[in-house]
Amino acid sequence: MEELGVEKILMERSVAYDRAITIFSPEGRLYQVEYALEAVRRGKTAIGVKATDGVALIVHKEATSPLMDLEQIQKIYVIDKHIGAAIAGLHADARVLVDFSRVQCQINRITYGEPIDVEVLTKKVCDLKQNYTQVGGIRPFGVSLLIAGADAQGPQVFTTDPSGSYWSWRATAIGFNSEAARDYLSKEYKPTIKLFPEAVKLCIDTLRKVVEDKLDETAMEISVAETDKREFRSLTKEQIREHM
Repeated sequence: MEELGVEKILMERSVAYDRAITIFSPEGRLYQVEYALEAVRRGKTAIGVKATDGVALIVHKEATSPLMDLEQIQKIYVIDKHIGAAIAGLHADARVLVDFSRVQCQINRITYGEPIDVEVLTKKVCDLKQNYTQVGGIRPFGVSLLIAGADAQGPQVFTTDPSGSYWSWRATAIGFNSEAARDYLSKEYKPTIKLFPEAVKLCIDTLRKVVEDKLDETAMEISVAETDKREFRSLTKEQIREHM
């Protein structure tokens, strides 16, 4: 009977760690943050590649119903003229972070009279994400952003984590099968890669390796930011078809 009582107490404690965002488990884990990471892993694949003269982002799009209009599904957002972000995870959470990011870009322009650096914006987004991991009554953002752009430091690629951590990358992937995508990128990526056509082609090839479905220009979004122009823009379907 005593053993059963101990097991019940341990089970109740584990449930408490599981439900409360502000309580660490005895192993030093925040379970709600780990669940948010799982939401990211179940999201659509997003890939970013940094070239010598710019950055390229690609995201897989998939209709959950034959009646859905894929053209209206957006997975890559323009944050500022020189910065964009691809998402993996909960779309609704992503919209909140995108709106927040756009406001921060405008605040920086008004305050300092210049566009915000990509890393500065990434830090601000991650500060907001981190706040949502230490206050009771809320939950972490169930989305990761792949933030890319071209600023005074050159081309930049960052990923943000639901915990509020961020990392800088030469090439990376988030979302479904992201580990397999990073493995492929680590083998194929070269530091001397050019944006057109090598970096864009590498993005497409990597997506083909990790996505089981047949890909065409309607099943993906591709955006680029060139270092000299410092302008983040999306490629048209015709341009994507040419690169494929």
